[in-house]
Amino acid sequence: MSEIRIHREHDLGLEGARKVAWRWAEEAESKFGMACTVIEGEFGDTVEFNRSGVHGQLIVAPDHFDLQAKLGFLLGAFSKTIETEIEKNLDALLAKPTKGANAKVAAKAAGKSAPKAANGKAAGTKRKAG
Repeated sequence: MSEIRIHREHDLGLEGARKVAWRWAEEAESKFGMACTVIEGEFGDTVEFNRSGVHGQLIVAPDHFDLQAKLGFLLGAFSKTIETEIEKNLDALLAKPTKGANAKVAAKAAGKSAPKAANGKAAGTKRKAG
């Protein structure tokens, strides 16, 4: 089983980082068929993602992102390509200015459902982790 680890520093603060994480989760769901669940906490969030052949989490902190993913046997052969694509997507999202719209509003406008919060409700739902 191959593993991908990506760390990115940022200066967005927790609210800005949450917006980037929601956009990342929405793109992962729409482009790659991932099932994403967001667990919101007081000091940081966790985006859990999975689909056949891959599972992992994106830790969202006020000053950094940490992504860890495990790839199954078939996808393991493409781990470097997948890692490069994830880095490119995350870097592009970090380069974009964050907008005030939350994920539920943005997803509705795009005709998509927003990633689910841990309690099964759509974006904007708060749940303290731990």
